[in-house]
Amino acid sequence: MDKLKLKNIRVTPQRFAVLEYLYTYPGHPTVEEIYKALVDKYPNLSVTTVYNNLRVFKKLGLVKELTFGDASRRYDAVTTEHYHVVCSICGIMHDVEFLEPQQIKEYVEQKTNFTIAQYRLELQGICPDCAKEGRQLPTG
Repeated sequence: MDKLKLKNIRVTPQRFAVLEYLYTYPGHPTVEEIYKALVDKYPNLSVTTVYNNLRVFKKLGLVKELTFGDASRRYDAVTTEHYHVVCSICGIMHDVEFLEPQQIKEYVEQKTNFTIAQYRLELQGICPDCAKEGRQLPTG
């Protein structure tokens, strides 16, 4: 909230609710998930309001926008470099901490002579809930 106030950005109840949701939700929600979670408490909230607030938060460095090959976008309140594990069935995503991202970046730069500007490592598998339900990836 302090960052918003320093930039003279009004802290509306909806803006506060979206930011609070991002910092308390254990996963990486989509705009639609945020909207559905908050609309009952904030009936005047719109999907556009959620999008606009996320754009402001992203510009201020309060959230990261994660994009995927299927054009979906999820939002992450953890803005430090880290990795993700994603369920290939239901799409749930969790943060994963292991090797330091900076070490991997330096290793890849040394081996390839690339200058790495940004990076994302995503591990895919089946989450415990999907596995418990016996759900499997399609074969073929």
